[in-house]
Amino acid sequence: MRAAVRRAACATGQLAAGAGLALLSYLFLAVLLFTAVATLIVIGAGVLPETVLMLRRMAGFKRRRAAAWSGEPVPAAYLPLRGGLGERVRTALSDPGTVRDLRWLVAHFGYGLLLAYVCLPLWGIGLVADGVWCGLLGRRAVVLPLIGRLADLDARWSRALLAPAPEALHTSRLAERVEELTVTRAGAVAAHGAELRRIERDLHDGAQARLVALSMRLGLARRMYDTDPQAARKLLDDAQDQAEEALTELRHVVRGIHPPILTDRGLAGAVRALAAGSGLTVEVREGGRTQAPRAPAAVEAAAYFVVAEALTNAARHSGANRAAVELTREPHALRVRVRDEGRGGAREGGAGVGVGAGGTGLLGMRRRVAALDGTMEVASPVGGPTVIEVELPCAW
Repeated sequence: MRAAVRRAACATGQLAAGAGLALLSYLFLAVLLFTAVATLIVIGAGVLPETVLMLRRMAGFKRRRAAAWSGEPVPAAYLPLRGGLGERVRTALSDPGTVRDLRWLVAHFGYGLLLAYVCLPLWGIGLVADGVWCGLLGRRAVVLPLIGRLADLDARWSRALLAPAPEALHTSRLAERVEELTVTRAGAVAAHGAELRRIERDLHDGAQARLVALSMRLGLARRMYDTDPQAARKLLDDAQDQAEEALTELRHVVRGIHPPILTDRGLAGAVRALAAGSGLTVEVREGGRTQAPRAPAAVEAAAYFVVAEALTNAARHSGANRAAVELTREPHALRVRVRDEGRGGAREGGAGVGVGAGGTGLLGMRRRVAALDGTMEVASPVGGPTVIEVELPCAW
């Protein structure tokens, strides 16, 4: 009996929420009427996209309620409302999801209230009948479970009205994918521009300045060679030192573009070299398809820079003395996991103290990963540990 009462109470809450939404939809009809009139006279056409967004929020609330009750998600498929006013109005009018939501709105005004009204007398009858039936005769409740079936019926009807057709769902997912690729492309372009500016700055401030000084010393040495060979020899020695320093600067720049160690040792060997020079005690583990061929160069470079940035920031900001790097070759992806036992608190767009602290480090890592259609997850609660997990799509 108690279980039946609890389920009936939960079902009543579900039906009450539906009844409240049905009453709200009655008020929303006035908004729809105002929007229709404003759109017809053109002047108020800008109200239409906002009204459609309100309708989507109402339908989304019902989807969540139906999914919470039935345990099965109710998919949504909408065309994104973006661009200028004219484009947004055309999208709102041509989107099949708008028609679907309007159909649900009208139907729900009827069945949402009806099921809630039917639920009320069932409580009175059920408490008496099932109280006797269960308390005296020890049988299972009969009337109160009907309230749960009403909630099931509400969820089924809502699912039938709100679930999009497979074609609409495919179109919506394709539009979302295009939008996601647009965002990741913009991030990749920004990351590429920042990388080019870094290379230009390194060349200008480092190798170029040393080469200019080298040229000047060689010129002075040539002028002084006949009159003061000793001073000329000293200038040539200084020029040789500057040439070596310029070569070191150039190697540093080249290493930032694509580390030669990746070509020589592969990703695992390059990561072990990073670990050895990080200043931390770093454990490097390999898993998955360890005998698989090497990943594409772009994937290896992205994974290498993620590990390098994570270990550098862990050594600088986290306060940890230990870290772990795990490289896993899955059937269709390369997974990288970096963990430190520091203070945590790393976050994008602001200062942090864990792996990737400083905001821009995490953002740069995310952009580099997104450019390859990968994913990146960061978990860094205050007090630690900080864990960065990156998955890069890869065909072995």
